[in-house]
Amino acid sequence: MPVLNRAAEMQDEVAAWRRYLHENPELLYDVHNTAAFVAEKLKAFGCDVVETGIGKTGVVGLIKGSLGDGPVIGMRADMDALPILEDTGKPWSSKAPGKAHSCGHDGHTAMLLGAAQYLCETRRFAGAVAVIFQPAEEGGGGGLAMVQDGMMEKFGIKEVYGMHNAPGLALGDFSLRKGGLMAAADSFDIIIKGKGSHAAQPHLSVDPVLTSAHVIIALQSIASRETDPLKSVVVSVTTTHGGDAYNVIPMEVKLTGTVRTLDPEIREMAAKRLVEVAQGTALAHGAVAEVHYHRGYPVTVNHPEQTDFAASVAAKVVGDTRVETNAPPKMGAEDFSYMLEARPGAFIFLGVGATANLHHPAYDFNDEAIPYGISYWVNLAETALAA
Repeated sequence: MPVLNRAAEMQDEVAAWRRYLHENPELLYDVHNTAAFVAEKLKAFGCDVVETGIGKTGVVGLIKGSLGDGPVIGMRADMDALPILEDTGKPWSSKAPGKAHSCGHDGHTAMLLGAAQYLCETRRFAGAVAVIFQPAEEGGGGGLAMVQDGMMEKFGIKEVYGMHNAPGLALGDFSLRKGGLMAAADSFDIIIKGKGSHAAQPHLSVDPVLTSAHVIIALQSIASRETDPLKSVVVSVTTTHGGDAYNVIPMEVKLTGTVRTLDPEIREMAAKRLVEVAQGTALAHGAVAEVHYHRGYPVTVNHPEQTDFAASVAAKVVGDTRVETNAPPKMGAEDFSYMLEARPGAFIFLGVGATANLHHPAYDFNDEAIPYGISYWVNLAETALAA
């Protein structure tokens, strides 16, 4: 089944919803207007159940099929924007300075709403579809909040699927892989404490600036010398803060950064070695390193059976040659990982063509991708829940 005629017919209407959401971006859990917009649409479509306030501000709509009893599958979109000053020049640019849908969550929400409208109209499936609209993907762990709020159990969800747009992937193409698709994202603070002095008398100091330079370099050995070259790890120091004057060696320097991994064992090794390397290097220079390691989103792990199924559904929409089934993993992170820890499922990328990259001020979701996204969701529901 190619792109659905009905999905193509819906493109302008769904694009209008998307542009409204784009004009009115909201951050993290503060997505009250977006959630209300979603809930209003779901009720108007005729969803059998519409529940708000799941995971603080999440929304779930339940659509029951007309072909009898069956399981419930979940299909998820994220609703939150980013703290970015938009620079697209589009008529529907953000009306909230410093907030922008620069990751395409407006497109994700609109496409899933379009699929919900179609499925409410047709109901050609057994069981039920739970359409999940999640807050706080951009660093707030909204996926975990919805899981912890009992969403899976409450709606009886057996499998769960997610989708994200992909700049640079040809419009309408799909991409996914089994296993680790996106990285775990941890962060750290390292406070290097030394002894300050006049900069003209460095011998009287324990210089935390010099020590921090050695720590930054030493941390790179975790990736280059302590990890199997066939496995992935990124250790990036991204900020340094210390000192206020040209002629004063400060008392301390603070480093912050991120660790990205695709393997749970490598994640544990990197976390342990980061502390040991920072503290050991500081000690070698007579300083002390205080390390605070923060666990972030886990690895987004696609389940094998559900990944094969998702790929077959995408192939129904665009053909086998336009579905990449062994895509290179991405070192970005995604909190759909929490839902995949709770239930089997798969995460897939949908190409939006040659747009600006995600999280860039010039990014805007390509509305030409809408029929592909709706068609994927509809095919997934109707195939998974065939009578």
